[in-house]
Amino acid sequence: MALALYRKYRPRTFAEVIGQEHVTEPLSQALRSGRLNHAYLFSGPRGCGKTSSARILARSLNCEQGPTPEPCGQCGSCRSLTSDGAGSIDVIEIDAASHGGVDDARELREKAFFAPANSRFKIYVIDEAHMVSSAGFNALLKLVEEPPEYVKFIFATTEPEKVLGTIKSRTHHYPFRLIPPKTLRPYLEQLCESEGVTVDPAVFPLVVRAGGGSARDSLSVLDQLIAGAGPEGVSYARAAALLGVTDAALIDEMCDALAAGDGAAAYATVDRVAEAGHDPRRFASDLLERLRDLIVLQQVPDAADKGLIDGPADQIERMTAQAQRLGPATLSRCADIVHNGLVEMRGATAPRLLLELICARMLLPGVDDSAGGLLQRLERMERRLTLGVPASGPAVDVAPAHPGPTAPARPEAAPAPVAPVTDRGAPAPSRGTAAERVPAAGVDRVPTTAAPEPAAPHRTVPPEAVMPDPATPAPPRPDAPPSGTVDAVSVRRVWGDVVGKVNRSHKKIAALMRDAVVRDLDGDAHRDPGGWWWPAGWRPATPVDAPTLRLDPAAVARTRGENR
Repeated sequence: MALALYRKYRPRTFAEVIGQEHVTEPLSQALRSGRLNHAYLFSGPRGCGKTSSARILARSLNCEQGPTPEPCGQCGSCRSLTSDGAGSIDVIEIDAASHGGVDDARELREKAFFAPANSRFKIYVIDEAHMVSSAGFNALLKLVEEPPEYVKFIFATTEPEKVLGTIKSRTHHYPFRLIPPKTLRPYLEQLCESEGVTVDPAVFPLVVRAGGGSARDSLSVLDQLIAGAGPEGVSYARAAALLGVTDAALIDEMCDALAAGDGAAAYATVDRVAEAGHDPRRFASDLLERLRDLIVLQQVPDAADKGLIDGPADQIERMTAQAQRLGPATLSRCADIVHNGLVEMRGATAPRLLLELICARMLLPGVDDSAGGLLQRLERMERRLTLGVPASGPAVDVAPAHPGPTAPARPEAAPAPVAPVTDRGAPAPSRGTAAERVPAAGVDRVPTTAAPEPAAPHRTVPPEAVMPDPATPAPPRPDAPPSGTVDAVSVRRVWGDVVGKVNRSHKKIAALMRDAVVRDLDGDAHRDPGGWWWPAGWRPATPVDAPTLRLDPAAVARTRGENR
């Protein structure tokens, strides 16, 4: 039978204890100098090395070469105190959870005065010391205050505030801490190499998170994953399913939907969460953690290098792009909404309903009269003013982004009348036909072969081509057919690939597309099958519906500034 990892790799010297240098180094120096106290108190969270350090200290004190911070491991005392050793009669471990009464304390006091059998010191390791009763502590008080010179006490507890103050004042207190992820992850990778197990790098952040900074808990989780791994090793999909972690793709889709103000995509993500069997509470918790990471990335661009966030390189790149699209006020408000929603989910009988309401609150800042909703709306207005593109206004002149051969000159059509502005600031729908709106709603394509012209004329883009605010719904287009299998969500998923292919032949346009956000996609029956604007030499293998990308204000403003 295989030994558990946390027992197999229990540290045997202070040098092997990870993440507790503030404790191990002073103890090692005290052993070197011989300034030893008669009682020690080790406190800290579970699984961070308190009991292991107490055993190491006992080995260091009773080693034949000691007291020394580096036990030899060869003498009888060192061998008996190993994880697979028989134990020593002079090192007594007591579980105070079951032996914390006054009678147990009196028995310990009577036996403590007997000299050690074959060691230098008689050492009492009292685990869970906070479970000792007040009467038990009072019975031990005199012994702990003035013990025989060969008696040492080591108290270990997770709640030092419950230890009697008179006992605590007679000990040297060493507080242990949780192990940081940047220290724990390399340790886990080293153990996997020692075990000869292949583990997907994306699994380690899940293990570290599940362990919560505890080395023992992390090793237990890793041991469980290794036990259920196949010949290919521990995969991310199996680890995420076993640990109940939400798939990162679902979190990415929700963040993209929030950035684009796409309610349909957000609720479709919630539906996929439910269909996959994920707990809505866990999804909300994971979403809150992602929002926290995005806020940190906005303030500290190199947060991944500094260890403030952890994840694969491709995931960090996606999170960086999401942090750029979502403003700080939006992220802060969404984080508050998700946090409050998690509180409401406690004991709820319909957690999915509450999750959908959380999404509605995040997508509708206009109905929120709180300071967070106001700040988010102000942030949106500031971005528009910075770009110089009003919500509704005069047409914007857009010059061709790529000089070169263009199509033969076409007769200029009469300028379309400017649509009246409604009370909400969005242009009213035009009463013309779909064919009349095609030149205004799309961007002219650059044909692969065309006669050169001395200069490309400037074109006018009416306000209908500018993407309106997500909070202000666009006017309906009754004559526009559905887009078929192509929608805004699918375009957002492959937007990076689209930008990369455009960059091969049109670097200026690709530079504008990198910061663009695909918010809407409309089909147009009057466009030809090649109606989607493609760079020269790059066209789809099969005809597709003719979608028209609504221009983002940032893209329009930058195009205008670049062509001046």
